[in-house]
Amino acid sequence: MIDGKMVITVPASSANLGPGFDSIGLALNRYLTLTVTNSSDWCFKGKSEELEGVPEGKENLIYQVAEHVANELGRDMTPCYVEMISNIPLARGLGSSASAIVAGIELANQLLDANLSPEEKVRFASLWEGHPDNVAPSVYGGLIVGTHTEESTDFVYCGVPEIDIVMLIPAEELMTKKARGVLPESIPFKSAVQGSSVANVLVAAILQGNWELAGKMMVRDLFHHPYRKELVPGLEDVMNTIFDTGAYGAALSGAGPTIICFTALNKGEQLKEELQQRYPQFSAELVQPDPNGVMVERSVVTELK
Repeated sequence: MIDGKMVITVPASSANLGPGFDSIGLALNRYLTLTVTNSSDWCFKGKSEELEGVPEGKENLIYQVAEHVANELGRDMTPCYVEMISNIPLARGLGSSASAIVAGIELANQLLDANLSPEEKVRFASLWEGHPDNVAPSVYGGLIVGTHTEESTDFVYCGVPEIDIVMLIPAEELMTKKARGVLPESIPFKSAVQGSSVANVLVAAILQGNWELAGKMMVRDLFHHPYRKELVPGLEDVMNTIFDTGAYGAALSGAGPTIICFTALNKGEQLKEELQQRYPQFSAELVQPDPNGVMVERSVVTELK
């Protein structure tokens, strides 16, 4: 039960950054926002174009996650009316499902006064999602490097990069299941070693703030770019020409089809204009890393006497 109104805000995220497959993620300043009030029945009402057709009852992903958390804690939640607004494009590789998962965990956390730690939230979310790369940045904000198994979830918060980011968003959706389906079950040992070394240098370069080197590593990914390029028309072209624009580098965002391009702070608008001219089949949009992660605001309604 809540007094008055509660607002839960969860940022979008971009995962992988090229070779950091299923392990690196960055929070972005696009948001899923829930406005929660008490109700006699559960209802989830989408109030933005991105949420058209989203289930309104207990089949909603946010409710399913919240109910799972409540069951794990051995508690019951009181019904709520939840208005949802989002400017995170669905099925575009920007963590829309991860933001919903984190929102569901936070909804249960608040309704049950569970006082879950950020680490516990990431653990719940990773067990549901299967990896921490999108959900951890949505909990913490900034850049996260992590690994996950059924036994444990370990991750490192790496701060908030001082960069600008341009997203190249195609009109077509790409479901994660389809993007996962083109990946091989295994890769040769030599390729795995090379891919791992590229990912290691990517992380080290980011931690040193050497985004020129990090960008070079992004386009040398061996884990998923080579297999998903056929699903994302224009990806190979962007990878081959991104340095001609003066950008640091580019990578497929999550499972795609959005391509995320990195450049120096205050250079984003210039890169956006150039990329839009070069690749008119995409919508070029400027974003920044989000520093905050999931946030909660409560307002208490008091009756006048």
